[in-house]
Amino acid sequence: MLSTDPHFKIPTGGTYAERFARRGHDLVLAARDRARLEALATRLRQESGVTVDILQADLTKSGDLAAVETRLRDDQRIGILVNNAGAGLAGDFEEQPSDDIERLVTLNTTAVVRLANAVAARFVKAGQGAIINIGSVVGLAPEFDMTVYGATKAFVLFLSQGLNFELAPKGVYVQAVLPAATRTEIWERAGADINALPAMMEVGELVDAALVGFDRREAVTIPPLHDAGQWDAYQAARQLPGFSQIHAAERYHTAA
Repeated sequence: MLSTDPHFKIPTGGTYAERFARRGHDLVLAARDRARLEALATRLRQESGVTVDILQADLTKSGDLAAVETRLRDDQRIGILVNNAGAGLAGDFEEQPSDDIERLVTLNTTAVVRLANAVAARFVKAGQGAIINIGSVVGLAPEFDMTVYGATKAFVLFLSQGLNFELAPKGVYVQAVLPAATRTEIWERAGADINALPAMMEVGELVDAALVGFDRREAVTIPPLHDAGQWDAYQAARQLPGFSQIHAAERYHTAA
């Protein structure tokens, strides 16, 4: 299994690594902070007796991203990719520096799709494999006032659902995990005071719930959603009938 979390101080990637190690999976961990990687790897080796390799990588840098892609393409032992790359950005859109926006989009979308692409051909050839993409419920809610972040997470959801349609018939499982607010250091990195925010789900509960969805082979897992029927209804409503590629709808035939 390869788990990516370039901000490894955020515990989601580390928690996934811990849970899969408990299941007996050998691991490849990719993150920016080598010291934290080494500390986590040492602990997991001792606790679970698994093999843990580390790749120091900043997925916003093309060279580092390419190195992780190469490992995914070449290492036949990797059968699960946990695409946990992600960050937030504080402030209103008009105040956010364009360079910061570019880095956010690169990390939250480009890295995710490139790493999935790197492993997909090998998984298809083997007729098995799994890709876990970490999105967010914010990707469903533009009214949450997190425009760029939400847009990147909407991309992750669409990508995951599209890949499931393409890859599931070829034996490859793709899961989108959509957390709500979770107690991680992404808030601190985005400039928010986590202690001033409403109560949040703990990351261990999030990952454990997501892995229940993984074991059930759910295409989309939303740990904080209590009524699964709401998601089913949303999906049914989303599939709008009556599209015509030949003519515009009647309401657009006259000026307002």
